[in-house]
Amino acid sequence: MLHLTVGRLGCLLSRRAVVALTNSCARMSSHSHHEVSDQVDMSQPMYWDRLDTPLPDRAWIDVLDSKDKSLKQKEKGPWTALSKEEKIALYRLKFNHTYPEMKKPSHEWKTVIGGMFIFFGITGLVVFWQGHYVYPPQPHTFGEEWQAKQVQRMLDMRVNPIEGFSAKWDYKNKQWK
Repeated sequence: MLHLTVGRLGCLLSRRAVVALTNSCARMSSHSHHEVSDQVDMSQPMYWDRLDTPLPDRAWIDVLDSKDKSLKQKEKGPWTALSKEEKIALYRLKFNHTYPEMKKPSHEWKTVIGGMFIFFGITGLVVFWQGHYVYPPQPHTFGEEWQAKQVQRMLDMRVNPIEGFSAKWDYKNKQWK
């Protein structure tokens, strides 16, 4: 039936003893159940910086400090009274990035190409290793001498003489037509 070695049996028993001696509170704390991750309420409007959505559902900054509140009050007046820096600050309250910042190219392609080269390199090493250590040597039937003998044998047997292999051989001159 089942054969358990002494080492395997000892390992199994020691694991059961450790589990039995630790209480459930210690096991629960080891899995860090006391930390709860924040859940996002998907029913509320969310902010997105996307090129295809020019106006997100909500502003970038929801909670305004006193400086931002005074700037918002100033916004209700004539815009000619606002300086360029205040207009930019008002824009940054509503949006995180401008269109040129969103369109700025990233360097992610370098990471992708690097990952591809690493993958191809590892694959090449695996194929080389398999060819050297896993696959058997090439059969003797792949040699040129064997193939020449096989062609001569097929010609001697006149294999497919109408339209096939032997039809292309001139038996009188002993050469290919």
